[in-house]
Amino acid sequence: MTTELTSRLNQILPRITTESLLASEGIGKAIACYIFDYPAQEEVMVREHIQMMMGRFESHHADLRVLHLNLLDVILQYLKQRRLLDKALTMQTSKGDRAVLRALRGPLAAEKIRDFIDDKYKPSDANLLLISGVGSVWPVLRAHSLLNCLHSIMDDTPLVMFYPGSFDGTTLRLFGRIETKTSKPGANPYYRAIILIPGGTRV
Repeated sequence: MTTELTSRLNQILPRITTESLLASEGIGKAIACYIFDYPAQEEVMVREHIQMMMGRFESHHADLRVLHLNLLDVILQYLKQRRLLDKALTMQTSKGDRAVLRALRGPLAAEKIRDFIDDKYKPSDANLLLISGVGSVWPVLRAHSLLNCLHSIMDDTPLVMFYPGSFDGTTLRLFGRIETKTSKPGANPYYRAIILIPGGTRV
């Protein structure tokens, strides 16, 4: 698996620097969203590759403004700004994980995280947005919920989400096991995303 993943990782940089992807060609009015899925156990390898790519952007693609958001960092910054982080940590110690999840359900609604991202990071000003840390924030923030509301702040900026699980073009399965669901029976949680590099995780 590592050899196959290495091959797929090495295809990302040439793919995301193409004019067609950066121009969101063929997307229509929908957000240009791409998913790179990978085995959750290879998280460290993927993180290191993202950091390598960010260095390459600086040295070889200085004309591009690439924004990388790790969702765990985003949530921590958001909770600090709202002065909720210390309260959440205290509650987790005294009342446990379930109590914290219930308490944070409202403050960490996807729409509120979207607005924080828009205000602090201005993704519409970037040429490309990379999102990682999906597994680190589950279940307090769900990737498909965030994807479903990001379109309103992205304009024409394409987005690549690194997803520790599987994506077959229609269904996201976090860690290869947890299928995303919506409150509407038969509705896909996120149907506009495109597979970035074929040959990803199989379930």
